[in-house]
Amino acid sequence: MVGGSTFSTRAASCSASGEAVSWSAVTGPFYPANRLDRITPPSSPIGSTPAVDPHIGTLNEGSLHAALKDHYAQPGDRFEVPLRRFVIDIARRWEEPGELFIEIQTSSFGSMGNKLDHILGEHRVLLVHPIAVRTRLERDGNKPRWSPKRGSIYSLFEELVSMPTLLDHPNLALDIVLVEVTKRQEHDPRARRGRGGWRTVDRRLEAIVETHRFDDVSDLTTLLPDNLPPTFTTADLAASGQMSRDEAQRLAYCFRAANLFDQVGRTRKGIEYRLSS
Repeated sequence: MVGGSTFSTRAASCSASGEAVSWSAVTGPFYPANRLDRITPPSSPIGSTPAVDPHIGTLNEGSLHAALKDHYAQPGDRFEVPLRRFVIDIARRWEEPGELFIEIQTSSFGSMGNKLDHILGEHRVLLVHPIAVRTRLERDGNKPRWSPKRGSIYSLFEELVSMPTLLDHPNLALDIVLVEVTKRQEHDPRARRGRGGWRTVDRRLEAIVETHRFDDVSDLTTLLPDNLPPTFTTADLAASGQMSRDEAQRLAYCFRAANLFDQVGRTRKGIEYRLSS
């Protein structure tokens, strides 16, 4: 349960026609590393226009969110579609066989729990989440510089710890988009300690490095190092993979919750795991 939601409940996969529709058939082609020299977010819906204010959901939309929405858009898509008390970022094949909702989530997964609870039972959802592998900082009166903080695909588990069974639903797929961004910051003496008095006001997409697709929870095992011994600890994960010990511990927590790891013992090095059979 996440934030009072019952998100982890599994539901039968469905489409308007009752036929199984592959993810690739409705999401379209993927775009590998590509420099985005010019990004223009959509100013109006393509195709049918929803019978509500088209600005719903866009007034507080940041540049990164808008650019990713533009990147994923295809002709015929509808934008900012109202569904009960929610607004869907992109609706593809709206009310047709193979209907797909695309949700761009640039903040934490935890805030999506209630929305996913209400729409996954009847609709297929592709959740898109960017991770910044390089960040350029822009501050008034300062020369732009690269932030020393760098994310990676393993940063995914910082979000999954809040809902580790996220991919345990047949109507959900996840795209992790590794990106380069420019973070615009303004000085704010009220900014909390640790931010040095700077507050982020916007993030701009500069480049998409690569996209990782996870259609179900078992796809997460592709992130495990090839040289992992049959029995291992999070120290082994950190030593043989491209992750820190903290990231390895988050990965192990999520894999345990998703029944991908079995705990088999404990040593001075820590808890011992093995892959679930």
